[in-house]
Amino acid sequence: MNSGLGSVLLVMDVQSKIVTSAPREMLAAMARAVAGARTAGVPVVYVRVALRPGRAGVSPRNKRLTRLHADFSEGAPGLEFHPAIAPEPNDIVLTKHRVSAFAGSGLDVLLRSLGTTHLVLTGVSTSTVVLMTAMTAADLDFDITVLSDACFDSRSRVHDMLMNEVFPAMATVSTAGEWLASIGSL
Repeated sequence: MNSGLGSVLLVMDVQSKIVTSAPREMLAAMARAVAGARTAGVPVVYVRVALRPGRAGVSPRNKRLTRLHADFSEGAPGLEFHPAIAPEPNDIVLTKHRVSAFAGSGLDVLLRSLGTTHLVLTGVSTSTVVLMTAMTAADLDFDITVLSDACFDSRSRVHDMLMNEVFPAMATVSTAGEWLASIGSL
């Protein structure tokens, strides 16, 4: 497991309307990871989803985004960060316009400017933003850790399958506590 050096903690899609069904335990694990990262000097980057008004940038061929567009258009209610996991002034906030945290957010440029070699992933939902971001990060040669207890998917079987079968092929899967212990922030 990678230490905190060269690491960035990504907190993805923890917006009020998205985390409504997430269990308190997941939010608590995410909050511990965020607090520990800040203490250890690991940059915390929040990535939020907000689609452009008028379906700009969303092709009618993209069934998922076309269906979700009205609910996730910039300015729609519920797109603010959940108060239990809200960014602080020194955190970085990016807006993405697709599923992956890399899509249209400038994340890749930010990570290069920070000298990042290791991404620690948290977010809602495991089968969308976490999966797509992990796959992109793996393709870009980042070391990756996925915090299993700081991610959530409304389909628990899908979450478990990703954590046990898919992510281990490209990432270290650990709990928030295990990761914090590895960076000396527990």
